[in-house]
Amino acid sequence: MVRFFLGFLLLQAALFGCELTPWAQRWFVTPWTDALAAASADIVKLFDPQVIAQGKVLRSVRNGFAVSIEAGCNGVEASIVLVAAMLAFPAPWRRKLIGLAIGVIAVQGLNVVRVISLFYLGQWSFGAFEFAHLYVWQALIMLDVLIVWLLWVRTLPRAVPVVAS
Repeated sequence: MVRFFLGFLLLQAALFGCELTPWAQRWFVTPWTDALAAASADIVKLFDPQVIAQGKVLRSVRNGFAVSIEAGCNGVEASIVLVAAMLAFPAPWRRKLIGLAIGVIAVQGLNVVRVISLFYLGQWSFGAFEFAHLYVWQALIMLDVLIVWLLWVRTLPRAVPVVAS
């Protein structure tokens, strides 16, 4: 347990440190955030063609309301926590890779729901938007990370105890 916890903390520190480098920001975080805005706009356009994505901004052409997807809201940090937890946990590499693929998709899928819901909530009530953005969705995204990790751990084969004779 101690080895897992220390590995988890060290991996998080390394991954968060890498994420903050100008190289990672330019080549990964910014394109990822722009893609998140574009994917959210594509989904919203199915119901409301008056929505566009401009870089990291999701905007309503009809009323001008927009949300800008900033650091901490693009799902990268939540994915880092999940990646660190899965890599630190003692499991076969094949299981880790499968878990990472499914887990990151699950976290990012919920994050798309988050962006779209905040986009519409902000048009209805800025107070509700602020509360949902700062408290509700922050907790739900991290709860999603925890649930995905716990479900993944439950799929792992149990170690067979060695009985001394």
